[in-house]
Parts: sequence; structure tokens; C-alpha cells
Amino acid sequence: MIIKGRVHKFGDDVNTDDIIAAKYLVSTDAEELGRHCMETIRPDFAKNVKSGDIIVAGKNFGCGSSREHAPLAIKGCGISAVVAKSFAAIFFRNAINIGLPFLELGDTSAISDGDEIEIDLGSGVIKNIARNINYKTEPFPEFLQDIVEEGGLMNYIKKNH
Repeated sequence: MIIKGRVHKFGDDVNTDDIIAAKYLVSTDAEELGRHCMETIRPDFAKNVKSGDIIVAGKNFGCGSSREHAPLAIKGCGISAVVAKSFAAIFFRNAINIGLPFLELGDTSAISDGDEIEIDLGSGVIKNIARNINYKTEPFPEFLQDIVEEGGLMNYIKKNH
């Protein structure tokens, strides 16, 4: 599975309240949540995302509360994947549940806002097309790729069991 898109760069400790403010938790509609994604830290974020874009961040991405709304908002605004130095454990689980792929990359400092990158989930290779640099990380496991391709855990279970 290959994902290609423009980078939206964030720093360390982006928490779930930054991703989607608590006042929007009355909805579980991905598109509605997506319209408000990251608005407390980058007000025009959702308006600037094109379908397929990618978030690249520092360490501890998705920390904070255990709300599934956070990865749902990210996916709902058009982001196709998240690459970060590390992820909060609960974000990891919730991202899988809704079919949002993510990869840990030990050093994201050479990837800049606006760069175009290509992620090969199967090999774990991330190509920074803008800078002609390749990064190697752990491949996204095949069974998780299957869940992502089905649009999340529940869709995967319905189809395969």
C-alpha cells in the first residue's frame, strides 16, 4: 500500500484536545469532526488539507484523553496517514479501529511543512520527494494494512468473519 501526499508538520506532544476540541465531541461524523481538526493550534488547518495529505509530527502524538474522535477527525479532514517519532498508546489503538495508518520514524526533523512524501506501508520506506531523501522504518504489518484497506476494524470484521 503506497500513500503519497503533502506534509503538514507538527511538533511534540500534540494531544487529543489539540486534534479535536472537546466542544465537538457531540458528533461522531468524520467529515464534521474533520472540519474542526487542529483548529485550536492551527485554525486554518482543515481548510488547507487536500485529500491524501500526511501529518508528520514529533514525539508522543495523540497523547491525552482516549477519545476515538481524534483519529476520526484527522481522517475526516482528508489526512491519509500520520508519521511521528512516537505515538501515545491509546491513539495507536484508536487509529487502527478507524483505519488510519501511521508509522513511527525516529527522526522527523528533515521533513518540512509542505514537502511531498511517499510512504510504502509494506516496506516501511518513506521517500521525501521534495528533498530526494529516503527513510527506513518498520513496515506497517500486513494485517493492519488489511484493516486500513477495509476502512477500519469493524468493517474488516464484518467482511472477514
